[in-house]
Amino acid sequence: MSKFYLIRHSITKGNLEKRYIGAKTDEPLCKAGYELLKEKHYPKVEKVIASPMKRCIETAQLLFPDTQIQIEESLRECDFGEFENKNYQELKDNPKYQEWIDSMATLAFPGGESPQQFKDRCIAGFDKMVDTWIRRHY
Repeated sequence: MSKFYLIRHSITKGNLEKRYIGAKTDEPLCKAGYELLKEKHYPKVEKVIASPMKRCIETAQLLFPDTQIQIEESLRECDFGEFENKNYQELKDNPKYQEWIDSMATLAFPGGESPQQFKDRCIAGFDKMVDTWIRRHY
């Protein structure tokens, strides 16, 4: 039986500043992100697949230093469009932001993708990876 571990990347400067850090802001982990990973221990794995974002690759390298990492484009972060790299304080007076909030976060980010498009993309990518793993007997 196969086991899959879905791991979110560690902390970035933008995360600490509560910014929408998505597909366009390719920032690395910050010091706190590296420190947090020192406390984490995962079992040895056969395969590591990561988003192409620096923060995701760095997280994978730190957690699984002896395992080759395969990059999967479909796992790229959500495209936050006009909200990218901004936080609540910078967006709170933006009518488009209020409209997005009022939609219960279901509308597409202006100039970006919708939460549903993001989910569909990631699920399709994950399904593709699982199919490949089954065919290759990982």
